[in-house]
Amino acid sequence: MGEEKVVKDKAERTSKRKTRTGKVISNKMDKSIVVAVEKKIKHKLYKKYYKNTTKFMAHDEKNECNIGDFVRIMETRPLSKNKSWRLVQIIEKVK
Repeated sequence: MGEEKVVKDKAERTSKRKTRTGKVISNKMDKSIVVAVEKKIKHKLYKKYYKNTTKFMAHDEKNECNIGDFVRIMETRPLSKNKSWRLVQIIEKVK
């Protein structure tokens, strides 16, 4: 009975974190970047697709991103008032 509870608690703790892919639009802050994530949404009435852009502040520990880079970010604990995402990978560097 005790072993089942331990396994169940462990499964609850290992939740998958959200990841997003987007373009870096600002890197002016120290160890922080702003990533624009674009998604296509279909209008319910008119059935037309339109773009919706959401901006996320992410933590860039080594200051390795530049404006225009495509990056993957992952959700994490709140690091500041607006920053609760962190840089996972730089997919494509700007030339």
